[in-house]
Amino acid sequence: MALTAARSNLLFCPSCTSLNRAAPAGAATGQPACARCGLVVHRRKPRSLSRTLALLLAASILYAPANLLPILETSSPWGSQRDTIMSGVVYLWTSGAWPLAVLIFVASILIPLAKLLALAFLLFSVHRRWRRARLQRARLYRLVERVGRWSMTDIFVAAIVSTLVQLQGVASVTVGPGAPAFGAVVVLTLLATRAFDPRLIWDRPRGAG
Repeated sequence: MALTAARSNLLFCPSCTSLNRAAPAGAATGQPACARCGLVVHRRKPRSLSRTLALLLAASILYAPANLLPILETSSPWGSQRDTIMSGVVYLWTSGAWPLAVLIFVASILIPLAKLLALAFLLFSVHRRWRRARLQRARLYRLVERVGRWSMTDIFVAAIVSTLVQLQGVASVTVGPGAPAFGAVVVLTLLATRAFDPRLIWDRPRGAG
């Protein structure tokens, strides 16, 4: 049986990364605090699963309008145009800028969807107390945590394009309703990732010997 911090009665401080000795069972000492920085520490993140689920559901609801509503609205003497993320990808592809089209498609469509599915899978596996593939699931969580920041690529590109067009004076570009929804999806998935406690993957089911 592997020796872990939980089995050694140690609490990890997420602020200063120090290990603290937990109070003995039955001791009335109130909320345990980190001996180094004073932060209240817990064996596991409080309400981790419920908070992650709530944030994940909110992000899933906003994923559809983020991709279906226009992210940029362009007005010029030749007319107006409303572009969604996907129509922008198609335009870049047909214009010959296929590397940028692939980058935006992967970062703005595939990655947010993959994060939603991966977090949903991790939540389900912890809820069902799976013992299988714990190391692989922990690695999946670390991957989700690392790639989340790249989901904002499309917003950055939209901001750059709108600024360039405004400077050239040939058209007026405004942010469409899809942009706030997309930004909310990114922020909510980042918060959901932080709310999830990967240590729950390694917890043994109750009653396990």
